[in-house]
Amino acid sequence: MTDLNPAFTPNWASPPGDTIADVLKERGWTQAELAKRLGYSETHVSQLINGKASLTEDTAFRLESVLGSTAAFWLRREAFYRGRRQRER
Repeated sequence: MTDLNPAFTPNWASPPGDTIADVLKERGWTQAELAKRLGYSETHVSQLINGKASLTEDTAFRLESVLGSTAAFWLRREAFYRGRRQRER
């Protein structure tokens, strides 16, 4: 019998910033607005979204507070992304 619900294991990873950008779009927020809500510079938020800045535990808790996802979700996204990038090198 064929497994109709195989575990999804992608061979690619997108930065957590892709998810952040999606939420911003859904809410109609700018990066500047998110930066203000998080207490970060616009440059730092841009770097987070583009995968150039690592998402720290502090950032994960700030995102949890502002965007509503859990800090654990953000930290898992970051770990998976950075791990995948490391394996690609």
